[in-house]
This record gives sequence, C-alpha cells and structure tokens, in this order.
Amino acid sequence: MLKPILQPPDDERTTLLLVDDDDAFRRVLARALDRRGYAVTVAANVESALAKAQAQAPECAVVDLRMPGPSGLVLVEKLIELDPNTRIVMLTGYASIATAVEAIKLGAIHYLAKPCDADQVVAALNRGGAGDSAIPLASSPLSVDRLEWEHIQRVLSENRGNISATARALKMHRRTLQRKLGKHPSPE
Repeated sequence: MLKPILQPPDDERTTLLLVDDDDAFRRVLARALDRRGYAVTVAANVESALAKAQAQAPECAVVDLRMPGPSGLVLVEKLIELDPNTRIVMLTGYASIATAVEAIKLGAIHYLAKPCDADQVVAALNRGGAGDSAIPLASSPLSVDRLEWEHIQRVLSENRGNISATARALKMHRRTLQRKLGKHPSPE
C-alpha cells in the first residue's frame, strides 16, 4: 500500500496563483501543482486574479494568455508591479513569437505552449529566468501558414489586442481576422 505524501504546512509552501479560463484544465493543473508542494490559489480571469494577488502577492504565477476580458499579458505586468520577484510562467494554446517576446519583456520568466503538464510548469518555474543555449535549432524555415500567424500576432500586439485596428492595418475584414485568430496556429 502506498503511503500518503506528507505536505509541509501551508505557511511553508510556495504560494502559486494559477489563472486560466478553462475550468477543467485549471482544476487538473491546480491539483497536480498542489501535490508537488505548492499552495495554489486559482482564478478564471484577470480581475479575479488581481484581487487575489493584491490580498496576498504570490511567489509564483502561471497565467494563461487568452482569457475573456484583458489578456494574460496585462496580468503579468500588474503582478510584476505588485512584486517584482514573482516568478511568472505564461501558458497559451495560441503561441506566437510576438506574444512570447512581450511576456518576457513584461516580466514572465518562461513561456509554455499548451498542452503542457505540471512537470513542465514546475521545471519552468525552477529554471527562473535562465536561458538555455543548448536548445535545438529549427531544421527548416517556418511554413507560410505559420509565418502568416506570426505576422498577425505581431500586428495584433502592436495594436494592443484591438481586433478592428489590427484588421485595418492588415487590410483584412474584421470577421476574417477573427476567424483566423480562432484557429490554433499551424505547427512550426
């Protein structure tokens, strides 16, 4: 019979704020991070997360990029304002170079594409802001579809997430842009 893993008291555990609008993913990841020794607080959006962070600034945060309302990038910036030592990992199912760069500039220490698991999140949190010079380089250039996705993300970032302004800048109908953004990016 397996012995239960004894957790340290809550006041000795590293505090972690998990922010994701996907209820099932948030619940599963929160449980897995709790089992790995974190004192996890959850939120489904930026407003709720900010209220919880203002009550008690977390030592770590795992933040989804795309949520209803403000994006996770807004939350990264606010969490760093509250406590510059907060270690933040950005998660997204819509990974792009533009959002990865912005997340790091705003203070995130790592950027992970979904799907990811708790072990990957913990590894990212434990790495801190250290880079990895041994990361494998791509063996081929990006596909045309991926280049289009990256360009759209860059222009969207330049327009601070404003869909209408981005559509005008790209000379594209707003609905066409929304349809493209609703799809997952093509693989690299």
